[in-house]
Amino acid sequence: MANGRDLKLIKDFRFDEENVSTVTSIEQINVEDNCEELLYQTGLASEIEPDLPVLNRKQHLEFLNSSLKYLPKGYEVLDSSQPWLCYWILHSLNLLENPPNAEVSSALVARLARCQTESGGFGGGPGQSAHLAPTYAAVNALCTLGTVEAMALIDREKLQKFLYSLKNADSSFSMHHGSEADIRGVYCALSIARLTNIYTEELFSGSAEWIVRCQTYEGGFAGVPGMEAHGGYAFCGLAALFLMGQEDLIDFPAFLRWAVSRQMKLEGGFQGRTNKLVDGCYSFWQGGAFPLINLILKTKEGMPMPSSLLFNQEALQEYLLICCQHPRGGIIDKPGKSQDLYHTCYGLSGISVAQFGFDPNHPTVIGPPENKLVPCHPLYNITSESAEKATIYFQSLPCPCPSRLI
Repeated sequence: MANGRDLKLIKDFRFDEENVSTVTSIEQINVEDNCEELLYQTGLASEIEPDLPVLNRKQHLEFLNSSLKYLPKGYEVLDSSQPWLCYWILHSLNLLENPPNAEVSSALVARLARCQTESGGFGGGPGQSAHLAPTYAAVNALCTLGTVEAMALIDREKLQKFLYSLKNADSSFSMHHGSEADIRGVYCALSIARLTNIYTEELFSGSAEWIVRCQTYEGGFAGVPGMEAHGGYAFCGLAALFLMGQEDLIDFPAFLRWAVSRQMKLEGGFQGRTNKLVDGCYSFWQGGAFPLINLILKTKEGMPMPSSLLFNQEALQEYLLICCQHPRGGIIDKPGKSQDLYHTCYGLSGISVAQFGFDPNHPTVIGPPENKLVPCHPLYNITSESAEKATIYFQSLPCPCPSRLI
C-alpha cells in the first residue's frame, strides 16, 4: 500500500482466540475482518491509483457546515452538550482550514453567551447549570473562533471563582456542584485556567499529587484512584501534569509501556483500554499523548531520542482514512458505524497528531499532499494557531486576584 504497511504482513496480526470463543473475541474478529477487507481493497486500488488513500475533504466540510445550520432529530439527546457541538464542529473546520465566516462566527458567540451562567461557568445549554465539561468546550470553541468578540465573552473573574468553588479537599475537582470528581475535572479546570490566564498556584495546589494517585498498575491513568486505566483519562492525567509543569511525577516507564501497547496491530487505530475494540476517537485520546511523551524523552538522561513518534503514524492515518471515513462525510468509530460530530473531531485531531506530532516542519502525510491538515496543539486539542492567538490575547490581561473572589 502506498506509504503504508505491507499487505502480506497484515494477516500475521490477526487475533488468535486460542480455540476459546467469547463475545469479545467474536467482536474483535469481526472488526478485523472489516478492516482487513478495506485495507486490502485500497491496497489493490493503490497499485493503479498511487495517491490513495484520500481525505474526503469536500464531504467532511459539507457534513460539518450543514451541522452548523441543522442537526437531525437524533441529536436531541445532546441538548445538554451544546458547547460541545460548537467545539467539535469548529475545531474540525479549523483543522480542514475552513473556519466559519464573520456572520456565522458572531451567531455562535451569541449562542455560547446564552450558555454562560452567572457563576462564570457555562452550562450545556441556555438555562442549564454550570458544568466543567461544557465550560471547557465553550472556552475551546471561543478560542477556536479567535475573534475579540469571542474571547471577550469569557468573564474571567467569575470563571476563576467558579473553578475555586469546584475544588475539593483532596485537590480533585468536581464536574459541577455536588457531582462526581474525577481526573477530567482537573484537566478541564487546568486547560481553562491556562488558556484564559486565570491560573494560580493556590488553585491547583495538591492537584498533581492527586493525579499521580490515579496512575494504575498497568501504567495508564484511571478516572479516580483504584479504577481501570483508560485512554481518555490517561490523556487528561498526562496533559494536566504538563499544564502544571509536574510531568516528572509520573511513573514514565510504566506509562510508556501502557501507551505503546494500545495501537492495534492489524487495524492501525487505538483501543481505549486493554482487550477492547479499536475506536476512532482514541486516535487523539491515545495518539495525543505521544507528542507529550517525546517531550519527556527529551529531558530524560540516558534515553535515546526517537526519530518519530512512538507509534505507527502511517498505520493510524490508514485506519482513519480507509476504515473510518463515511461516504457522506464525517468520521466514524469503526467500520459499520454511523458518522457523528464527536468522532469527526477526534478522528481529524488524530490525523493531525499523526502528521505533525513529531516535527511540525516535516509532516508525515500519507496519500496526496492535499491530505495534510492543520497542526493540532497536543495539550488543548485546538489548533496550534488558535492556542497561540488565545495565549497572546489573554496574557495581555492581568490574572484576576483570587483574594478578591473568595
